[in-house]
Amino acid sequence: MKKEISSHQSLHGLKPECLSFTEVLAQSFAVIAPTTIPASNIGLIVALSGNGTWLSFLLGLIGLLFVSININQFASRSASPGSLYSYISKGLGTTAGVICGWSLVLAYLFTGMSVLCGFANFSGVLIGHLGIHPSSITLLAIGAGISWYAAYKDIQLSAVAMLWMEGISIVLIAVLCIIIWAHKGFALDMSQLTLTGATPGSVATGLVLVMFAFSGFESATSLGDEAKNPLRTIPKSVMGSVILAGLFYVSTTYIEVLGFSGAGVSITSTEEPLGFLSRQAGVGFLGELVGLGALFSFFACILGSINPASRVFFLMARHGLFHASLGTAHSANKTPHVAVTMCSLITFLVPAGMSLFNIKLFECMGYLGAICSYGFLTVYILISIAAPIYLYKINKLRLRDIVFSLLGVGFMMIPVLGSVGIPGSSLFPVPEAPYDMFPYLFLMYMVATSSWFIVKRRRSPQLVAGMRQGIEEIHAKFSDRSKIP
Repeated sequence: MKKEISSHQSLHGLKPECLSFTEVLAQSFAVIAPTTIPASNIGLIVALSGNGTWLSFLLGLIGLLFVSININQFASRSASPGSLYSYISKGLGTTAGVICGWSLVLAYLFTGMSVLCGFANFSGVLIGHLGIHPSSITLLAIGAGISWYAAYKDIQLSAVAMLWMEGISIVLIAVLCIIIWAHKGFALDMSQLTLTGATPGSVATGLVLVMFAFSGFESATSLGDEAKNPLRTIPKSVMGSVILAGLFYVSTTYIEVLGFSGAGVSITSTEEPLGFLSRQAGVGFLGELVGLGALFSFFACILGSINPASRVFFLMARHGLFHASLGTAHSANKTPHVAVTMCSLITFLVPAGMSLFNIKLFECMGYLGAICSYGFLTVYILISIAAPIYLYKINKLRLRDIVFSLLGVGFMMIPVLGSVGIPGSSLFPVPEAPYDMFPYLFLMYMVATSSWFIVKRRRSPQLVAGMRQGIEEIHAKFSDRSKIP
C-alpha cells in the first residue's frame, strides 16, 4: 500500500515523504510565529485582559485544542497538499470546500503580507542604527525575495530554515524569561494568580487577540504529500503546535507581567518589553539577541505562509479551478514553483502598493493582520462543522465528536463577535475605523469568489465531478492506512 501512495504523490510531482515530524511541526510553528507575541505584541493583550492575560491564553489553548481534534478527524485518515480545502470538500461538499480554499489562501497570504510589513519595519529600525536608511519597498522586496527562493528551491530547505529560525528565537526568549524570573527571586505573582482586577469581560475581550496569535497552527496539513507517515506526523504536528505555543504563551506572559510589576513602566506602552526587562536584569545583550531572533522569526513566518498558500492553489488548480500552470511542479526541485512565485509576488505587491500610498508599515501590519483573521476563523468554523458530518457519512460518529464540534464552533464565535462587535455592548464593542469595515470587505470577497465558482461550475458541469473524483482518490489511497477504527 505504501508503494501505491508514493506513486500517487509522484503524480502530484511534489517531493514524496521527505519531511520528518520535527520539520512538519516547524511549518505550523512558523505561521503561528510565537516569538513575536512576547517580543513585541504582548502589551496589546495585557491592555485588554490585565492580570487575566495568562488565563486568556489558557482558554485560547483549550478552544483551539477542540478545533485541532476536529481537524485531526480528517488528518488521521487522509493527507494531501490541499490542506483543509480537501477535508471540508469531503465533509460539506465542493462549494464549502471552495469557500474554504479561498478563505485559506487569503488567510495565509495576508498573514505573509502582514509579517512582511513587520519585517520591513523592524529591520528598518535595526539598520537605521547603523546610519543606513533603505526604502520600505527595498526592505519588502528583500524579505519577499529571500522567502520566495527558499520556498521555490526545496521544501526541506524551507522546513529546516523555519525550524532553525523559530527554534533559536524560542530558546533565546525562554532563557531570557528564566533570567528575568530569577531576577525577581522566582516570586509568585499573587495578583495574576488571583486575577486581581480582571473580569470575565476583560478575559473574553483579550481572547479575541489571543485566538489570532494562534492562527495558522493547521498549516502543516498542506504538507500531505511531503510528510513522512503523514497520517501520524500531521495530526501530531497540528495538536503539538497548539499545545507548545499555548504553554509558551502562558509562561512568557506570566513572567513578563511579573517583570513589569514595580518597574515604573507599563507593559502596555512598551514596544520591546523583553528588551526593557533584559536591561533591568542586567543582560541587555540577551535582549538584543532576542530582537535579532525576532527578525529571523519574521522570515520564518513569511516563508511559512507562502508554503501552504501555494499548495492550496496547487491542488485547486489540479482540480480545474485555476489555470493549469498553477498545478505544475518543478521537475528538479519538486515544488509547486509557479504557485510559489505567484504567492510571493502577491505577498510583495500589496504591501508595496500600500507603501506607495504613504501608509505606514506598522499600520499596514495591523490592517492586513486583521483581515487575515477572518479567513482563519471561517475555516476553523467550517472544519468544526464538517467533522461530525464526515464521521456520520463513514459510520464513525460518536457523541463526543458532536460535543467537540459544538465546542470548537462555540469558541470560534468569541473572536468573531469581538471582530464584528455588538452595537451597544461593553463586552464586544464595535471596532473603530477602519477596522469596522474589514468584516464587510471580507464578506464581499467571499461573495465574489463564491459567485465566480458558481459561474464556473455552470459553464463546466464536469468540474464538480472532477473535484470529487480527485478528493475521493486521495481518501481512497489512505483508507487502509487510517489508524482510527
